[in-house]
Amino acid sequence: MKRYLGLWLTAVALAFGATAAWAQKTVTFAYQDMMNPWRWVQQTGEIEKETGIKINFRQFGGGGDVIRAMASGDVQLGEIGSTGIATAISQGMDVELFWILEDIASAEALVARNGSGINSIADLKGKKIATPFVSTSHFQLLYAMQKAGIKPSDAQILNMRPPEVAAAWGRGDIDATFIWDPVLSTVKKNGKVLMTSGDICKEGACTFDGLVVTRKFAKDNPAFMVALVKAIAKADADYKAHPQAWADTSDKAKAVAKWSGGKVEDVPAAMKLYGFPDLKAQASPEWLGGGASGAAAKALTQQANFLKEQGRLTSVAPDYAKSVTTEWVTKAMK
Repeated sequence: MKRYLGLWLTAVALAFGATAAWAQKTVTFAYQDMMNPWRWVQQTGEIEKETGIKINFRQFGGGGDVIRAMASGDVQLGEIGSTGIATAISQGMDVELFWILEDIASAEALVARNGSGINSIADLKGKKIATPFVSTSHFQLLYAMQKAGIKPSDAQILNMRPPEVAAAWGRGDIDATFIWDPVLSTVKKNGKVLMTSGDICKEGACTFDGLVVTRKFAKDNPAFMVALVKAIAKADADYKAHPQAWADTSDKAKAVAKWSGGKVEDVPAAMKLYGFPDLKAQASPEWLGGGASGAAAKALTQQANFLKEQGRLTSVAPDYAKSVTTEWVTKAMK
């Protein structure tokens, strides 16, 4: 009897060990609905095949949701707009920005509904405007209003995730929205673009979407980090070199539509609005490099200070450059 009991206990221990080992080889990755070449990497599963680490992809409606999930410990990697990244660092989260997923350029825009009587930023007074809070769109909406001399309290700014924006727009509940694709393509059909993120960048407030990781996961899984950066860089390079291969009839465009929740026919036009920095640009002061003088660190600092002025943050970090790393980009280039 003891012999059988011993065998049973051994089997249980082995099973538990296997389960524990498998748990250590699973990572949760939070993603949103932006249209970019990274979606093809998600579709192919090439990182999982190369590293042996299973990726549990979870879609979130906005940067604020991603931040909360990472803060809880449920998520190790995530897609977050620069405003959300600045917020996370300001709140003391132990995360690093390691990749510029996209230069937003003109991929986000402030759109006013046809017939709303809104023809300029000044006309936003007294109107209902929807945008996801703690997002790059939220930051740029507030920045544009400030430049026009309009206080946030002069309008009714509503916190809505992209699907909620689309539904509210369809019902006629809102007058304007600052949003990105795939919802942007929808609202443009019966709305007027007042200003794009690219326009606001020219006025001094540039934004980007980035990939962040908890320091612990990155430190414990260096091979995964390098494989991830290499795979995204390869997809970005393929898109820039062969845009026709991402046409709306292609498997790649279908993958982008599937993961973003958009329409495949909208993919080519939406992706053209973004910029996708290559490895060299990522490592340079143009983006992640350069320490406190680098573009990413400066943008995070600017956005954090602006949000504090607006009462959206209670404090700012002393140094945002400490949360921006070129380590994985540099290793991927070797």
